[in-house]
Amino acid sequence: MLLPIAGGLIRPWRADDVTALARHADNRRVWANLRDRFPSPYTLDDADAWLRHCARIVPVTDFAIEVDGVAAGGIGVVLRTDVERVDTELGYWLGEPFWGRGVMSAAVTAFVPWVFDRFHVARVHANVFDFNAASARVLEKAGFTLEGRLRQSAFKDGRLIDQLVYARIREGWQP
Repeated sequence: MLLPIAGGLIRPWRADDVTALARHADNRRVWANLRDRFPSPYTLDDADAWLRHCARIVPVTDFAIEVDGVAAGGIGVVLRTDVERVDTELGYWLGEPFWGRGVMSAAVTAFVPWVFDRFHVARVHANVFDFNAASARVLEKAGFTLEGRLRQSAFKDGRLIDQLVYARIREGWQP
């Protein structure tokens, strides 16, 4: 999959992304907005392990966001099972040097229709830490609706925090 976006490209991760991945992911300000399974510090070994993981996953669900010719961030979905198989969770991050350029808004806006075309899901949702206003704006620009607040539902960086649940529904979905 190669998906052009304003300011870049969404594409599969490649083994030669290891250095750029480690460089942009090893940032406490990036880590502060993500789940704890995203390492901090983020080392070359972490980047190599992630790239090996992505190479094994079928179907491919995690992609690089390329900006200025380098892997600057990532975007992907977690496919769900059982009764929640009609829903998928969106996740994304972008290296700090690329913040404020509209890259992530363009990426999410382009990626979600691709998800709907590729996977048989009725909705895509994303959880955002309540202090991450920039991520909430990205989702709103991409047509997501705030569905609710999960009070005291996450513990990040020594703090108990709320999460905001955003979703985008696929129009006309049929089982």
